[in-house]
Amino acid sequence: MKHRYLPMTEQDKQDMLQVIGVPTVEDLFKDIPESVRFQGEYDIKPAKSEPALMKELARLASRNADLKSYASFLGAGVYDHYAPVIVDHVLSRSEFYTAYTPYQPEISQGELQAIFEYQTMICELTGMDVANSSMYDGGTSLAEAAMLASGQTRRKKILLSKAVHPESREVVKTYAKGQRVDVIEIPYKDGVTDVAALKELANEDIAGVIVQYPNFFGRIEPLKEMEEIIHAAKSMFIVSSNPLALGALASPGSLGADIVTGDAQPFGIPAAFGGPHCGYFAVTNKLVRKVPGRLVGQTVDEDGKRGFVLTLQAREQHIRRDKATSNICSNQALNALAASVAMTALGKKGVKEMAVQNIQKAHYAKKAFMQKGMEIVFDGPSFNEFVIKLPAPFSEVNKNLFEKGMIGGFNLGSVYPELNDHMLVAVTELRTKEEIDAFVQELGDQHE
Repeated sequence: MKHRYLPMTEQDKQDMLQVIGVPTVEDLFKDIPESVRFQGEYDIKPAKSEPALMKELARLASRNADLKSYASFLGAGVYDHYAPVIVDHVLSRSEFYTAYTPYQPEISQGELQAIFEYQTMICELTGMDVANSSMYDGGTSLAEAAMLASGQTRRKKILLSKAVHPESREVVKTYAKGQRVDVIEIPYKDGVTDVAALKELANEDIAGVIVQYPNFFGRIEPLKEMEEIIHAAKSMFIVSSNPLALGALASPGSLGADIVTGDAQPFGIPAAFGGPHCGYFAVTNKLVRKVPGRLVGQTVDEDGKRGFVLTLQAREQHIRRDKATSNICSNQALNALAASVAMTALGKKGVKEMAVQNIQKAHYAKKAFMQKGMEIVFDGPSFNEFVIKLPAPFSEVNKNLFEKGMIGGFNLGSVYPELNDHMLVAVTELRTKEEIDAFVQELGDQHE
């Protein structure tokens, strides 16, 4: 039998103790007073044989409602998308999955090039000049963008659209509290940021304005209209964006954004119970020296050959520590690699086709719901998510869907009290016509 690891034998234990110079394992702990040691029995099940344990774990795992067995209409920031098979194949190579920090460029060229390609593709999608090598997640990236805007403008107020992901808003507020920055929320109207309210709130005390594109309700925000208001107040324009949507929508960079952030999860990164994921962070050239996290640059060696290095390292652990722009000095290299491989495998045409399929399938689902007499709330241009008013309490609806092999959408009432019993529905390219029809039929039957 092949073992994934070799268990330690009693002889191995004795050999190690002999080298250490103690007769028993208990002697290793003799400096810990008896009075503070735990004397009872641990409340855990007795050990099982390996075959019995594998059976029990398989039984427990089978209770999970996984995305292979269930048709998922749940999005709200984490989505069920197609991931090319090659993604897992490349990630499983030991050169990548055991790599940590490419501090020594002469022996880390493969890792550095992979990150450089990721940065380049993020720039192409967002329409920005520079992207870093990734951050922990989309929420962290957005909060870092808010703090960058405050530091750059030397202002202590941020305007934050209420149509931004609720969890991201909370992360921004947490960061802001530590930096003594005030966060003022802009209300939404008809499912998009209230532009009239933005006009009223925008002034030269505001460091930056944050909007999401597409926003949390799936709607497409009028970025160009907002950009004129924001820049007239000499504030910074920060856009949080689903990178897949940018395969079909005009890039935030082309619409005047100063900073674009988001989560690369739609590209090759599994939902995985909500993480780990991979935040991206892109800026215009004038902000390149204020970018948090790592930045990989392209250069040439003494022989003129192309090479890659970590560059502009104004980070907390490096030589410019006193001028650090952020306490984050790491990156999600393996997840960034997954995104790079997925984007490369799909190519420009593939990313666009995938994005368009999300738009078309969501539009098909909306139309089908309306034909069933159900209300589409905040109707208008959207990407792959939209809001419906439920015919019954949310918990009851989702329970019925689950029994039919479907994972329902997100309960908007849990974060927007005014939207109680409203569902945020996500329809990605993986949902088939049959699955969408069954989903609509089930909800329509409850409506009738």
